[in-house]
Amino acid sequence: MTRPPLGPAGLREVPCPACAHQVAVSFFDGGAQPLATLGWPGSAEEAHAMERLPLDFVRCVECGHVFNAAFDYRAVPYSTKPNLMFNRAPGWSQHLETTRQVLLDRLPPAPVVIEIGHGDGHFLNALAAARPEGRYMGFDPHGATTSAREQVDLRPGLFVPARDLAGLKPDLIVSRHVLEHPTNPVGFIQQLSFAAAWAGFSPALFVEVPCIDRALATGHTFDFYYEHNSHFTTDSFRRMLARCGCTIEHLGHGYDREVVYALVRLSARPPQLAHATAALGFRDRAARARDTLRAELRDLAETGETVAVWGGSGTSAAFMGQAGADAERFPLVVDSDRDKVGTFVPGTGQEIRFRDWLSTHPVDVVIIPTHWRACDIVREMATHGITCSRVLIEFEGRLVDYFSSAHPYPVDDAARASVVTAHSPAIAGGSQG
Repeated sequence: MTRPPLGPAGLREVPCPACAHQVAVSFFDGGAQPLATLGWPGSAEEAHAMERLPLDFVRCVECGHVFNAAFDYRAVPYSTKPNLMFNRAPGWSQHLETTRQVLLDRLPPAPVVIEIGHGDGHFLNALAAARPEGRYMGFDPHGATTSAREQVDLRPGLFVPARDLAGLKPDLIVSRHVLEHPTNPVGFIQQLSFAAAWAGFSPALFVEVPCIDRALATGHTFDFYYEHNSHFTTDSFRRMLARCGCTIEHLGHGYDREVVYALVRLSARPPQLAHATAALGFRDRAARARDTLRAELRDLAETGETVAVWGGSGTSAAFMGQAGADAERFPLVVDSDRDKVGTFVPGTGQEIRFRDWLSTHPVDVVIIPTHWRACDIVREMATHGITCSRVLIEFEGRLVDYFSSAHPYPVDDAARASVVTAHSPAIAGGSQG
């Protein structure tokens, strides 16, 4: 098979909005064009003067999704000129009725339904008319805010999965002609899946977007305008849903195959929940450790002992910044790397001295933030005649005595005899095993 030349400009490294694959190829260069649906110029002069925006469409080589690599959501004025779909033709009305029936066949008698991007509220009201015992909520920062039906609550704001799902516990989430606009639709559905699983339930999700299968077959280019960042094929739509861990219960086309839709069941994989639980646990432990280390350094400074921090960059700089080892209370920082000498600790500002400074200016306490290097550093201290009363490392959010406390790092007892010359009172709890 003879392939057209790709060229350096044809191969693009850009994340796909549907499947997150990183490689795409050039698809359609529409030049610079004004907004097609949201410009609303009031005169011919305004129309000619409209800002031109780049139409740089590429196609993902993994799932076939088409998207504008130059799209910037900030350039689309949804806040002042909402994108309200208007189509009351018989064909479209029949499609809406068919879609409504697909959902009603799968809803309980008194459902809780959320629509993301409800627009004028027409579809949500139609569901409520068929199942008036239910609760219906729409989220749209630029959509309608009032409804003739008391069961329908139209809210002028964004739907935030982590905030809204746990409290509302919907049976069904609807998103129609929304996901072609944002920059990261796959990320949004993944948020929905995860937030629902975190709240302990698995709602249904109905998603509908325009489908470009026919445009690809016929070479039609005029659907590719700026406001539509994403253009789904049937395959890229299916791949996006699979990428989110969704179970597809029904997938179909409507309006003479100009749209593709799916009813899916949201769920998150157990490892995702385990990773999130572990991450939040680490976050909480880290916050407690930071507070503990700051208190221990405060207590250490109040003892009047002289202190040196060994290491002036990387982990040591991060330790000083996070634990509050400021230059006023802890001015002495040394390092074994001569290239760092004379530079300053990022953020806290101590001048970094060479290791041998401690040979002629001994201190009471040496803190080694790089605890995995503590054994080598202590041997280095012994070799160069550097002594102190205590060597402290951080372990499990505390400052502990390197030689006498329990920790998993190797200890050179021979070096201890050369380094530790006298013992002074430890900070509270810090030297206990």
